[in-house]
Amino acid sequence: MASKVSCLYVLTVVCWASALWYLSVTRPTSSYTGSKPFSHLTVARKNFTFGNIRTRPINPHSFEFLINEPDKCEKNIPFLVILISTTHKEFDARQAIRETWGDENNFKGIKIATLFLLGKNADPVLNQMVEQESQIFHDIIVEDFIDSYHNLTLKTLMGMRWVATFCSKAKYVMKTDSDIFVNMDNLIYKLLKPSTKPRRRYFTGYVINGGPIRDVRSKWYMPRDLYPDSNYPPFCSGTGYIFSADVAELIYKTSLHTRLLHLEDVYVGLCLRKLGIHPFQNSGFNHWKMAYSLCRYRRVITVHQISPEEMHRIWNDMSSKKHLRC
Repeated sequence: MASKVSCLYVLTVVCWASALWYLSVTRPTSSYTGSKPFSHLTVARKNFTFGNIRTRPINPHSFEFLINEPDKCEKNIPFLVILISTTHKEFDARQAIRETWGDENNFKGIKIATLFLLGKNADPVLNQMVEQESQIFHDIIVEDFIDSYHNLTLKTLMGMRWVATFCSKAKYVMKTDSDIFVNMDNLIYKLLKPSTKPRRRYFTGYVINGGPIRDVRSKWYMPRDLYPDSNYPPFCSGTGYIFSADVAELIYKTSLHTRLLHLEDVYVGLCLRKLGIHPFQNSGFNHWKMAYSLCRYRRVITVHQISPEEMHRIWNDMSSKKHLRC
């Protein structure tokens, strides 16, 4: 079995390299035409309701799963589900995470489920590559919205929906990005503490108190007609935050009746405000790039803007336990 997986992995890497070269050199951008490019991987949803919703949803989130892993939590209930927002071309980043901090087998006796979140791409070739990757690793979920920066909110809501539907008995959930290094020892043992009673209605990360940017040139531009208020509610940076699994269903239900915003971390903050849940500040979550220092990285939970090569280096240093001498 191991040799089979190794061969499939090598084949995937070769195919990814060929496809990315082909796309960057010869292939013009094309429109998405197929209605279900992953049709043979489509998995029927379980009966999916959230009880008595008496008003008509303004955001029904009626997207189908094109790739799904509905049985990932059935045999063993995870202590932690990790939802990683990624894009189609970031295969190297996904593989680095699988081989380092996102490895589900890192902690004996503590079940971890790692999942990568994607929409569908405008180019069928990239969709096919992700489909093949899913067949090897079984850690990808995809819904049939277009994968883009402005649809990051849909991607996060897909993750919330998946947890609520297929993994509701998990204890905690982390949402993060594919360029983040996570110090799992600090996350598991210092923050979440498996030996203690799981929290409820819990949400923590790097809390931001700010307001909308009205400059149209900004990546974070927010039109006044979409959000007229001068301040956002407190929200956690989307680079990494942790919440108790019960919050996934609460946020998803609330999103059905909350006008969508393209800034996903701000939008999650809006849902939390409606729910009366206040995010806790945790200085271990960093939403910026930190100069590498093994002793410094020992004290954090997340670090932003980490390349796949850096991820391997940091993980190897951490695994060697050299940082314990700091």
